Amino acid sequence: MVLSSSLVTIALALCSALGSNAAPPTAKPTTAVGKLPALGWNDWNADGCSISEAKVVAAANAFVSRGLKAAGYQYVNVDDCWALKNRDSSGRITPDPAKFPNGIASVATQVHNLGLKMGIYSDAGTNTCAGYPGSLGHEDVDAATFAGWGIDYLKYDNCNVPSNWTDAASPPGGNWYNSNSAIRYRQMTAALDKQSRPIQFNLCIWGQANVWTWGSQVGHSWRMTGDASATWSFILMAINTNSQHLSSVNFYSHNDMDMMEIGNGALTTQEQRTHFAAWAFLKSPILLGTDLAKLTAAQIAIITNAELLAFSQDPNIGVPAKPFTNAGSPSTSTPEYFAGKSSKGTHVFVINTGGSTSTRTVNFSSVPGLGSGTFTVHDMWTGKDIGKFTNSYKFSLASHDTAAFRLT
Repeated sequence: MVLSSSLVTIALALCSALGSNAAPPTAKPTTAVGKLPALGWNDWNADGCSISEAKVVAAANAFVSRGLKAAGYQYVNVDDCWALKNRDSSGRITPDPAKFPNGIASVATQVHNLGLKMGIYSDAGTNTCAGYPGSLGHEDVDAATFAGWGIDYLKYDNCNVPSNWTDAASPPGGNWYNSNSAIRYRQMTAALDKQSRPIQFNLCIWGQANVWTWGSQVGHSWRMTGDASATWSFILMAINTNSQHLSSVNFYSHNDMDMMEIGNGALTTQEQRTHFAAWAFLKSPILLGTDLAKLTAAQIAIITNAELLAFSQDPNIGVPAKPFTNAGSPSTSTPEYFAGKSSKGTHVFVINTGGSTSTRTVNFSSVPGLGSGTFTVHDMWTGKDIGKFTNSYKFSLASHDTAAFRLT
């Protein structure tokens, strides 16, 4: 008996959904992409469900005109609400023709023609967070669809999970890689692995299921928190949460602190500097989340800072800066002193989490791998040497600002 294409799709989806717990796939994410933290843009923080082909193409062109492409940004990513509410007769997700009259593939071609890459969104549940078709049970057909459209990046969310796919308090054998949450994401990893086009895979799992312990076996990056907001409290929370799990960060393996809020809300210049610097030195993906045309020259200068981006994108060192105890500095609820290596030397980053300007002293002997002595202190924000200092360097730091130094 010959089944119709729609019946075949349904049968495959049922087999996937019913058989996955018995023999979950073990495919690993591709190493053709995802070595370094992704740099790009996502529409959600600026537009929510008001996405359109025009806005995506405008963002791609802004990458070029505003110097973002030259600085290394490459992913132009569509978030939720791009599809119709129902799959077509063959079981495929269909772009909303009111929002994407020429389809997703046409937009991807326009993005690619600018030398950039295109990302899309789906969900490891029955529906997306906004109620559009999810990919649980449809992984193979959706992965093939995305690859066929020329997609380069997939953000995979965690809404509308059926009760039979929720996790027990403790996963099988105590290994969260074998949890239902991980298996839902592993099914998409396997589906992406079958495609000839490499697609960078972001697990938008909100820090659940101890994802930092298994994320690198399944994707290239994974969300560590709930959704970002344009507030100082979110920035502090994201830094604090991520700082506890930095051992999981390396090449092809990135804790995702969520999308940038620079350009949104009422963040001060100093808070925006900290937002960007922390995402860079902790080697989180940096996905801008605002109307790029409205960014000020000062904001563009922050997000295109060459030396902070070079630390984030270092081709030889994949580990992030990590907190250290600076002699004489009081302990704080969020770490303030971080140090890390790059191809160019040792770097120190200092965050003032307090509400007023304060005097700070970096004691060189406290910096891991540095020791006492005389060092040239270089300001990464300005790109200029400050001078030579012996044993320590004292400076003033504004409230909620971050200092970034290279010591040689």
